[in-house]
Amino acid sequence: MDPTGWRLTLTLVVVMSCIYDTEASLSRHMDDFITVVKQLEDGVPRADPVSVLQRLRWAAGLKDPFIHHFLGDVDSSGFEVDAGLLDYIRKSVPYSVSDAGREEGVVLTSDGTTVALRPLLLGLEAGFLSKRSERVRGLYQLTLARDLARSLSRGSPLSQRLGPDGCWDSLTSPHVFTLSDTPALLTTAHVNGAMDGVILGMESRTLRLSSLLTEYYCHQLDRAGLDAAPRLVSRRRRGNFRELLVPPTLVRHVVKSVQLQRSLERKSKMEVKEKKQLTAAVKEGMKEFVHMFMDCPPIIPRCMWGAEPYRGAPTNLTLPLSFLYIHHTHSPGLPCLTFQQCSADMRSMQRFHQVDRGWDDIGYSFVAGSDGHIYQGRGWHRQGAHTLGHNSIGYGVSFIGDYASSLPSQHSMGLVRDQLASCAVGGGRLEAGFTLQGHRQVVNTSCPGDALYKEITSWEHFGEVKKN
Repeated sequence: MDPTGWRLTLTLVVVMSCIYDTEASLSRHMDDFITVVKQLEDGVPRADPVSVLQRLRWAAGLKDPFIHHFLGDVDSSGFEVDAGLLDYIRKSVPYSVSDAGREEGVVLTSDGTTVALRPLLLGLEAGFLSKRSERVRGLYQLTLARDLARSLSRGSPLSQRLGPDGCWDSLTSPHVFTLSDTPALLTTAHVNGAMDGVILGMESRTLRLSSLLTEYYCHQLDRAGLDAAPRLVSRRRRGNFRELLVPPTLVRHVVKSVQLQRSLERKSKMEVKEKKQLTAAVKEGMKEFVHMFMDCPPIIPRCMWGAEPYRGAPTNLTLPLSFLYIHHTHSPGLPCLTFQQCSADMRSMQRFHQVDRGWDDIGYSFVAGSDGHIYQGRGWHRQGAHTLGHNSIGYGVSFIGDYASSLPSQHSMGLVRDQLASCAVGGGRLEAGFTLQGHRQVVNTSCPGDALYKEITSWEHFGEVKKN
């Protein structure tokens, strides 16, 4: 081969190596996605958020007529994006779910939840554009309404349309996310991204996009936990979205999305009867959506905190149950403030229960961290080992920490007192008139600690032990 040929070959090898290394070095973690956004910002003169979001939309190939209707064309003249970054964006942003349950277009965030990028970015772009026109146009349609329309207007059971979560192949270098149940039309990760798109779209400020994402997804909690955290952080996602959501308004957006999609596809207008039927179906489905994502707290599944398998054959509960028993872990004695620490605490407790005590699994049904999440122990359907003699009639919920002389954060107590209990009743797992008790009321123990026990005596459903 002549020298020119060798130089050409060497150049191609170097270029391909750079492309491969850029893609290979970046995982499907929000931190890595923010790194990509920073690199785009550095390459865009006067990089305002809209121009960066438009560049992301162009690179990801998000250009169907529905998106174009609200956001318009992207003028890509002069766009120069590193080939490795372009490949990463094209693989990371477009959303899909395979028949095998692999969910694409999602990233793992530092708080342990998974977020779809497409609705997040479309919501942000709609929000920033609205600052120019003083009107939020297309925010709900682009983030949630169109996909809700596809889900709630279908004839399949709701259980197949909403909400399975999933598991990553790695929490340190995530690349593959697989749903833990039958692939649904609207997954938890997709809803997370849609909620974040609405929240940040409504609240978009004149920050660099990378700074906005960093503030929202990477905030570090101090000892006060979420009680002292800013309002706009990802751990507050469901609470913030609940404050913005007006279900009848979202129903109207869903129906309008169907009408717009038909118009864009040049189909006939919806007849009055058909529109009424669609509206009724969406209203009914909206109840389940609100229950799953507004009434229920965010629950970290076992695979995400690294649970070992259940040992032996589990005993299934007969639902609904009549009791909710409150515990504290005592050891670990300190509240956990991050997904990583709470997960480590869960693994430590499971080892103690399985290895030292010889139990089949971690004893609790659920555990509340101080990081803004509930952690799944044995869950809704398996009998626990938390309250001797009462495991078949109630759920055992523990707070990570020792609460003999102090209380868990107000936020974590609210997750259990208000949301987990409401979720259990609404899902038919607890009786509406259930009784809440402290561990010490039925077992000779100091659990859940003097301070926490005094606190729960003021909670709704608290009940004294009935005397014979």
